[in-house]
Amino acid sequence: MNQNDMPKAYEPADVEAKWYPEWEKRGLFHGEPVPGKKAYSIVIPPPNVTGILTMGHVLNNTLQDILIRWHRMLGEEVCWFPGTDHAGIATESKVDKVLREKEGIDRRTLGREKFIERVWEWKKQYGGTIIRQLRKLGTSCDWERERFTMDAGLSDAVKQVFVRLYEKGYIYRGTRMVNWCPAAQSALSDEEVIYKETKGKFWHFRYPLTDGSGYLVVATTRPETMFGDTAVAVNPRDERYRHLIGKTVHLPLTDREIPIIADEHADPEKGTGCVKITPAHDPNDYQVGKRHNLEFINVMNRDGSMNSRCGKYAGLDRYECRKRCVADLEAQGLVEKIEDIVHNVGFSERGGVEIETLLSNQWFVKMDELAKPAIEAVKTGKIKFYPERWTKTYFHWMENIQDWCISRQIWWGHRIPAWYRDEEVYVGVEPPKGEGWHQEEDVLDTWFSSWLWPFSIMGWPEDTAEQKFFYPTNDLVTGPDIIFFWVARMIMAGYEFKGDLPFRNVYFTSIIRDELGRKLSKSLGNSPDPLAVIDQYGADALRFSIVYIAPVGMDIRYANEKCEIGRNFANKLWNACRFRRMQGPVSGEFKALSAKTAASLTPDEVLILSRLSEAVGSVSRALTEFRFHSAAHEIYDLVWSGFCDWFIEACKPRLYGSAEEKNQALAVLDFALWNLLRLLHPFMPFITEELAHQMSFLADGESIMKAPFPVPFPEILPADAEQLSAFTNAKYELVTAGRNLRLSNGVPPSRKAHYHIKASGEAYAAHLKNQLPALLSLLNAEEVSISLEEYKADDGSSAPSLLCEAGVIYLPLKGLVDTAAEKAKLEKQEADLRKWIRSAEGKLSNPGFVSKAPPAVIEAAKKQLSDLQEKLDRVLEALKRLS
Repeated sequence: MNQNDMPKAYEPADVEAKWYPEWEKRGLFHGEPVPGKKAYSIVIPPPNVTGILTMGHVLNNTLQDILIRWHRMLGEEVCWFPGTDHAGIATESKVDKVLREKEGIDRRTLGREKFIERVWEWKKQYGGTIIRQLRKLGTSCDWERERFTMDAGLSDAVKQVFVRLYEKGYIYRGTRMVNWCPAAQSALSDEEVIYKETKGKFWHFRYPLTDGSGYLVVATTRPETMFGDTAVAVNPRDERYRHLIGKTVHLPLTDREIPIIADEHADPEKGTGCVKITPAHDPNDYQVGKRHNLEFINVMNRDGSMNSRCGKYAGLDRYECRKRCVADLEAQGLVEKIEDIVHNVGFSERGGVEIETLLSNQWFVKMDELAKPAIEAVKTGKIKFYPERWTKTYFHWMENIQDWCISRQIWWGHRIPAWYRDEEVYVGVEPPKGEGWHQEEDVLDTWFSSWLWPFSIMGWPEDTAEQKFFYPTNDLVTGPDIIFFWVARMIMAGYEFKGDLPFRNVYFTSIIRDELGRKLSKSLGNSPDPLAVIDQYGADALRFSIVYIAPVGMDIRYANEKCEIGRNFANKLWNACRFRRMQGPVSGEFKALSAKTAASLTPDEVLILSRLSEAVGSVSRALTEFRFHSAAHEIYDLVWSGFCDWFIEACKPRLYGSAEEKNQALAVLDFALWNLLRLLHPFMPFITEELAHQMSFLADGESIMKAPFPVPFPEILPADAEQLSAFTNAKYELVTAGRNLRLSNGVPPSRKAHYHIKASGEAYAAHLKNQLPALLSLLNAEEVSISLEEYKADDGSSAPSLLCEAGVIYLPLKGLVDTAAEKAKLEKQEADLRKWIRSAEGKLSNPGFVSKAPPAVIEAAKKQLSDLQEKLDRVLEALKRLS
């Protein structure tokens, strides 16, 4: 390939547009059951069908893709199963909103069947957005196996599971306290409720005794629920109220009388010791109601408005009802006091509104027996969590697990396979035969299909080759926020329906925050559009950067500018390969160095190959332990510093030397580059594929993703490789010191200089003399003298020096700088700095300034003084070197 064919700069958009369609067209992402071959599989956490790509998706899917590409290069039969979730409440709300905004109708206008048809139409038109966006990121999912949680096969799996659990007695229908979302008009599971600290009021009301002898004071944060009060409870041991047990109070704003009951739920130490009991709207009151056979009165409609049990307040929104109730009670003199409080209030994760707890007839799954094998799997280490600390969270929830409310009062989703006829209930995969049956209106919780994902996506309940080969899957990468929603339930489902764990390792990703530590959100305006970031920096840059800044178990502080890490890294690698291309065709030894080359390695070559061999091992270990961040740093440091900054520069003299020297240098360069590109491929797939072809490491029709992942190669290194590497590192330290001497003494990098090195001993002197051509190149020196003696100029001119492990390096300044002019410039800087320091010290010693200035201003003044003193020290040091 002609060197002119390689563009001067890396253009990620062109490369990405070129390679992704090619990979897909050639079926390189597809995995098939291959008996006898080692399998590796991952199931994607299915994004909502309504979703668009977020930075959370970028992190999660980049890490999955790193694992998939790595195992593919290890020669395993790999399959990454993709798909999307139907997201019941979210999708129904989205389509309903679109219909209202564009057509002036809603789902109730259309009716159930017509509305569901419209949802499927919307899904067909817009539901693939996030899948297309994931392709832009470079994810190598097996798109031929893409599934949707409401596909026919997955829907059949859901019905089968429901029926099996019902027949086993694990699924039941009952009246229970549930979390209710007025926005979605549906029940929610406990895990779908988010608690937020909220400012509120604690209202203390007087409930008059019906015999006219006084009143009891009760308190509530939800006055509108008082219409559902059916008792006032006092503690049986509370002497203040024992004589009132069995009497009644008048329930304000109603014409009802309610009893005073004795129950341990009332705490004599809290408030007045009297508690209003609203059994249909509070889980604790529900238990009290059951113990005392109280009436259960629901006072709210599905949308959160008040129902007919509320008299003149019927039809009011719950918050408007609250206002009017309080106002009317105040007018009647029944408000004792009102306290301002801050308390935890439950909000609907989907609807974003404050939930109500109310009594409702719902379908539930008994979870205690299902949880037992799932707890054991994590306790025994069959399933491992990374970071390990998440096991505590898991056990706390699993060991206190509650029954799962699985019915939702919406239309979009898997309709519950239950039918009713008079008092009969039929549950089955197929509808019952006969007349008069009507199906349950409710649908199943979205997570009821998601918990089956690891095996339903492979064709369960059919007995498929995919399940035999790819199940259990190997790794799961997900966010810690769905450890209960999804992770724990998948483990339970795996053991219940497959008799085996669904995956062996779970890696919980970091939370991405902005640089101020805030969670990324649209409302804060701090949530970047990943596609815009890809357009600006490239997919590889975004992938590499987000992994580079994501330490295990720690939150990520993200800003778009951090993608410059990946972009600059890509450019560095591109330029290194372009330089190599300019030296001639690829060496025949790029896959394996010949015995002759291995026997005649230079110290610089020994060092880079030693570092490369070690890095291959450490990157593999890091990936095995899910330390993606460590692997990225290892590769970055090796490529940027070890290979580009040092090795390429060190080998330049040999490239311009004899044919034998050049051939060996090119062989080692190519061998190192081919290993580096393969090592980096899982992280930056596009640029590595392009460069592998630009360098002619691959022929047309070949792909780096099918190339073998590098393995350590200590066998080609000499026995004294460790000692040679130590010598070479010491040489690089000397070079760095020599470059710093240039910088601190104003000698331009392009100016040829003379250096003298006083070696630390005979061994160092011999090594450095043997490396003289490399030293001349790296230091851009006209001459480098090496001895065991200190440098002394014949004319007494200045030669500043620095001490290193290998010796002392001197930079004679004669002829490089105008000493007198440099000295005059430094003396002026000294005078200016001393003047500014006196002024800064005067300000900080002024009592008026110190007493009146804000602390931040004083700290800034102190820092300014410190900076000035540091600058003065550097100027004085430079003057000393010139004297």
